[in-house]
Amino acid sequence: MQTYDVIVIGAGSTGQNIADRAVRGGLTAVLVEAELIGGECSYWACMPSKALLRGPEAVAAAKAVDGAAQAVTGTVDASATLARRTRFTHDWNDASQLEWATSKSIDVVRGSGRLTGERTVRVTGSDGSSTELAATHAVALCTGSAASVPPIPGLAQARPWTPREATSAQRVPGSLAIIGGGVVGCELATAWRALGADVTLLQRGERLLAGNEDFAGELVASALRAAGVDVRTGVTTTEVIRDGDGPTTMVTGDGDVTAEVVLVAAGRRARTEDVGLETVGLEEGSWLDVDDTCRVRAIEDGWLYAVGDVNHRALLTHMGKYQARMSGEAIVARARGEEISATPWSRYAATADHAAVPSVVFTEPQVASVGRTERGAREDGLRVRGVEYDLGAIAGSSVYADGYTGRAKIVVDEDRKVLVGATFVGAGVGELLHSATVAVVGEVPLERLWHAVPSYPTISEIWLRLLENYGL
Repeated sequence: MQTYDVIVIGAGSTGQNIADRAVRGGLTAVLVEAELIGGECSYWACMPSKALLRGPEAVAAAKAVDGAAQAVTGTVDASATLARRTRFTHDWNDASQLEWATSKSIDVVRGSGRLTGERTVRVTGSDGSSTELAATHAVALCTGSAASVPPIPGLAQARPWTPREATSAQRVPGSLAIIGGGVVGCELATAWRALGADVTLLQRGERLLAGNEDFAGELVASALRAAGVDVRTGVTTTEVIRDGDGPTTMVTGDGDVTAEVVLVAAGRRARTEDVGLETVGLEEGSWLDVDDTCRVRAIEDGWLYAVGDVNHRALLTHMGKYQARMSGEAIVARARGEEISATPWSRYAATADHAAVPSVVFTEPQVASVGRTERGAREDGLRVRGVEYDLGAIAGSSVYADGYTGRAKIVVDEDRKVLVGATFVGAGVGELLHSATVAVVGEVPLERLWHAVPSYPTISEIWLRLLENYGL
């Protein structure tokens, strides 16, 4: 039995941050990983998908500026784009990540980690070997989430792509049908259409990006259609048919769709189906309910933490890392016997994921948002006012691109006169987002925000116009 202060099951970015914080605080830590150190974000999600998207985005940006457009004499090189993506993933080799862990004095045990009881974990290696671990202070489950395949007749048997296959593919399919019009579906439709595939996007709801302000999904749908994507909303897939290795047919109420490859981008499920939850009285395969320090509420003595996607609070890499920093600090403090405060905005409490989550959808145009939508704020019982403005009417946007199209919106809490949400849609708006995040998290009064003067001519002038439209 090997004993550590902290055992972390799952060595993705979330788990890495917990282990790092524990070691910084003077504790010993071990990472347990069955796949690649660095996890989903490094190899199958954030980094490879953005590598696929960046080349087409750069070409589109050049084509949108007269003078630069004349210099663009070709199309996106798909082979070079795929090769660049592969460099981002280090060809799915985690040697550099292992080197990082070693440099931080974090041990790594390869294999599948499984709880065997209170503070104990068994790791089964790919060769069948077994390693027993015990934790002095905490076990952190950071196993993330996996693609959910809906129970559509014939879908599982059709061997569909999930986002993993879509971001690691070695060639461009001739045709691709995507089930799901959320963030992943829209991003991958953008990427693979730009790389040459014929893409059909099937969304069961009436609009894309349903969790955002309505205009976000409308602008993205319009841009996808302009790029040649067959976008179908309000469509339910009732059956999937594939004959051997041939093309796949989706049967829908809007007619059949046949494609070389079908991609499922229809939500996520917790990766907790085989981590030994039943040995500590929890339900296998469930999302785990946690407090703001990410301790699992149902576990007595507070030794088990669930951090990142597994707690279902905010399924985003940066939010998992944020939670890891908070929970890692809490583990260290509790190990020292300190009584910690988990009040809002303390260094131990992951409270930003209640109502200040920032997110960027890397479509063309981008969608950048933080906090609540106007609809969501009203559902939460807030008395709010939404203020919108045309991003294309900003002087800085006309410099950025000819014919710039976009929109922005802020959501104001009328009782406190602070922002509780903001959304920007347009080319390059991801870099606008942190200013909005600071305003929401800092609860900056509008009267004070009025004195944050945006530089001219930049797209940040949108702040001035939004506040003017509000009435300042």
